[in-house]
Amino acid sequence: MCTVVILRRPGHDWPLILAANRDEMTDRPWRAPGRHWQDRAEVTAGRDELAGGTWLGLNDWGVIAGVLNRPGSLGPDADLRSRGELPLEALDHAEAAAGAKALASIDPAGYRSFNLVIADATQAFWLSSPGGGARVRAEPIPEGLSMITAHNLNDDASPRIRRYRPKFEAAPPPDPKTGDWAAWQALMGDRREDSEAEEKGSMTIVTDKAFATVSSSLLALPAPALRDVKPHWLFAPGRPGETAYEAVEFQ
Repeated sequence: MCTVVILRRPGHDWPLILAANRDEMTDRPWRAPGRHWQDRAEVTAGRDELAGGTWLGLNDWGVIAGVLNRPGSLGPDADLRSRGELPLEALDHAEAAAGAKALASIDPAGYRSFNLVIADATQAFWLSSPGGGARVRAEPIPEGLSMITAHNLNDDASPRIRRYRPKFEAAPPPDPKTGDWAAWQALMGDRREDSEAEEKGSMTIVTDKAFATVSSSLLALPAPALRDVKPHWLFAPGRPGETAYEAVEFQ
């Protein structure tokens, strides 16, 4: 997964809004979000059929976790563990803070470099493992609108962040209560029609290397006080803008 957009609004009925596009090799098999793990019955997540992990998931306690590559680290390494294990381990926890603390203590030498987002309705964290023996760093994600790609949080070195963060900040925020995600859906599906789309920061990409945006997610977490309100998860099993989003069932 190569782009996460996160809007934090403490005190709002919907304090956490998250959007994510997954960019991956198109021949890598996967399954849409569901309850795919018998030993983790509380987890709803997409399943990577190659390594058995996930790129993005949500548990019944209202914790979201998603993993992204760092620059130059696309694909698996036969000598290392799959980074898809990391969101599942984060989702073993009932609070984002507990998940972030646990994942910050892992041995980074066991994985290729990664970015990891762990969030709930009250807190959100960005964990980064840049490789080269450096320890995993965990930082809180601030209130307001943030973006993460293969680069650091809100890092303008990323063409995608530089181009799209102002657009998301200016766009009307989603309204999960009415189901209005139109502005964000349009941005998640935005695509540059040229051969340098990836380098120039297209949100949705297609390349001649069988690498492309293969799915998209829109999630919203309700405030803890809204006990009878469930999270919303809309999933597009293909490129947004070309593939319709449908509601993920949590049963």
